[in-house]
Amino acid sequence: MATATQPVGSAGAAGGTAPGDVPGTHLTGRLGVFSLIFIVVAAAAPLTVIGGNVALTVASGNGVGAPTGFLIIAIVLFLFSVGYVTMTPHVKEPGAYYAYIRQAFGQHAGTSAAFLAFVTYTALGIGIYGFFGGSTAAFVESFGGPALPWWLYAVIAWIVVTVLGCFSIDFSSKLLGVLMLFEIGIVLVLDAAVLFKGGAEGITFSTFAPEHVFQPTIGVAILFALTGCIGFEATAVFRDEAKNPDRTIPRATYGAVLLIGIYYAVSSWLLVLAWGPSRAVEEATNNSGGFMLDAMQMYAGTTMRHIMDVFLVTSLFACVLSLHNIATRYQFTLASEKYLPAIFTRVHPRFGSPWTSSLGQSAIALVGIIVFAFLDVDPLVNIFGAMAGVATTGFLILLITTSLSAWWFFRGNPGLEKNVWKSRILPLVAALLLLACLAIAYANFGLITAAPAAVSLVLALVPLATVVFGFWFSSRAQKGLR
Repeated sequence: MATATQPVGSAGAAGGTAPGDVPGTHLTGRLGVFSLIFIVVAAAAPLTVIGGNVALTVASGNGVGAPTGFLIIAIVLFLFSVGYVTMTPHVKEPGAYYAYIRQAFGQHAGTSAAFLAFVTYTALGIGIYGFFGGSTAAFVESFGGPALPWWLYAVIAWIVVTVLGCFSIDFSSKLLGVLMLFEIGIVLVLDAAVLFKGGAEGITFSTFAPEHVFQPTIGVAILFALTGCIGFEATAVFRDEAKNPDRTIPRATYGAVLLIGIYYAVSSWLLVLAWGPSRAVEEATNNSGGFMLDAMQMYAGTTMRHIMDVFLVTSLFACVLSLHNIATRYQFTLASEKYLPAIFTRVHPRFGSPWTSSLGQSAIALVGIIVFAFLDVDPLVNIFGAMAGVATTGFLILLITTSLSAWWFFRGNPGLEKNVWKSRILPLVAALLLLACLAIAYANFGLITAAPAAVSLVLALVPLATVVFGFWFSSRAQKGLR
């Protein structure tokens, strides 16, 4: 087990060379708290979650008690963040999951986590390309435009993301900040309209009553709430590009959890009230696609509905750009540790971006788009569902292992943090709660993927197979250096 005085990138890594040891392979930047929050919250696609996940939860989960799923997940992720943030000053390398897990459990475990994170965010990015293409095609057709294939819009988004990925992360963070403010702002307009007009049946807190919350299907609510939070922890991925990371990363992590949790819980509650507790489940079941949009039209008018339509598309674009940036940096980390070709460690001399890793990530995404286009499957149900299944389980495995890393690290270095709650108790509690969430995810895996049982089984095994591969590959690479 590594100690606090042992550099994270020291001998024991494949090659034993930290990224910064080679000129032109070290990332730099000036990302502040809000810039980091913009990046990670954009990855959660908050407008899309309110428009999609909430309707599905109301229809298939615990009905009008759906907002509690977001509150539960916000609490769990906050508990996770305590150990994560407490350990941050002792992890001096970017890579988030990779760096934290390696610091506690060694090189092979860290490498395994890096590969799993890379697969998780890459898979979800491909899924969002499908979601974006399908949603944009439907949006254009709804305004009388031509019926074009989803993959055409996906490729257009891919071109823009590929170009932006080569520029400074500061530029992307500003763009994501603008898009995020638009998508959050439009939902706040709906929230305010529902509050002002009193909802369909009055402003009531009955949706939080135990009989609505604690139903057999509450696991579905927790699952869909969880899928809306993927990426919140990625603040640490940008450690080298943040100013004063020991303060910026903790603040951004807590800020992202609080923003996502409060925003999701309040907005989903008000969306239920927009239809009324007695009608919401029926409406979500029969009109899941229009659950939010029709509510906007009822309470704020047709123009605001059209604006929300536009922001749904930009929300998905912001999401795929953010996921691209996160996956790119995991690829950069793996290449820096010599588990991927060295060409992916190059940093742009002008923009300071990991541009070759960005292009590599774009190449993978393009292959995914082409494969799914040839398979001629539904971009929303089949592409996004399949990739979201892989990403959700991969995300949970990483969170569990990272929580255990914080607990194990401080167990072996008790003098580094005197607060036992922050260093030992809460990380272990978070790991147990997240393990329960993983069990829920696997129990409802077919609900996420919307795929046949055989296909769902294969997809469910992808994260586990990646973990095994990471251990094997790291061990093999280390033996090759002896």
